[in-house]
Amino acid sequence: MITGKTMKLCRYNNGAAGLIDGDQIYPIGDALAATGAVRSGASMTEIIDALANNPAAAAGLSAARAGTPIALAAATLQAPTLNPPAIWAAAANYRAHQAEMTIRVNAYDRSQFSADDLMAEVFLKPQSSIVGPGGTVILPKIANHVDFECELCAVIGRPAKKVSAENALDYVYGYTMCWDISIRDPWSKGRHNTRNIRKGFDTFCGVGPWIVTKDEIGEPQDLHINVEQNGQNVMKAHTADMINGLRDLIRFLSSVSTLMPGTLITTGTPAGVSKLADGDHLKGTISGIGTMELHVAAEA
Repeated sequence: MITGKTMKLCRYNNGAAGLIDGDQIYPIGDALAATGAVRSGASMTEIIDALANNPAAAAGLSAARAGTPIALAAATLQAPTLNPPAIWAAAANYRAHQAEMTIRVNAYDRSQFSADDLMAEVFLKPQSSIVGPGGTVILPKIANHVDFECELCAVIGRPAKKVSAENALDYVYGYTMCWDISIRDPWSKGRHNTRNIRKGFDTFCGVGPWIVTKDEIGEPQDLHINVEQNGQNVMKAHTADMINGLRDLIRFLSSVSTLMPGTLITTGTPAGVSKLADGDHLKGTISGIGTMELHVAAEA
């Protein structure tokens, strides 16, 4: 895998792919295309595949760093990826969240589930639900109760099929933040097969603010998650408290489906989820990754 110092990848302004170095963004798409590593106008999924698997991309990376940057502060960041091959999302992966959902929506008891039984509740979110940094979550008219969930999300770098937990991180390219926005009412109580719908509305998958390569994160199970809602801290958690860590999620998912480069695996929310209302402002931070904000508005 080709990385380098302060390796963060983003999409910005008109959708251009960028390499963030300190407080500067260097355009990376054209530089990679010039080496033949990707096609002109390549998506972030293609760029990740090239950086993870194509040695020719090293020259493009060097050329990008020698180019003319723009100030990060002057750029408008977009979702770092729009076309992941899949967005796999873990369910009920923190004990404290399981407990709070029993109170909030009378969720069933999963405390005696085996690791694989719990991971079998993983669900898929559609690409069309992605929204980027500073974007707006739209609360559907049909919804009576919508919560935010804030999660560590891994980005796969090379094809993973039936990999062991011990080798799982070898297939990770990097990490980002995922906001799994979720309708609780209607279609929740006693109808757990509705997750793809309740969590699949447009704007229900915040991703960003960028992708941090895995060499920037020493251990994915040693990160802090903090969320503020309208300036008040509502979630304070640590990824060590996951029931099934990222290694096991990759083991399980790769036993079911080949995980292709660019695939997102979001690891479940800690406790502290909260109901959203028109006009809300969310600010989430994951240590080692960064901070991402979202706005909330009722459907017109």
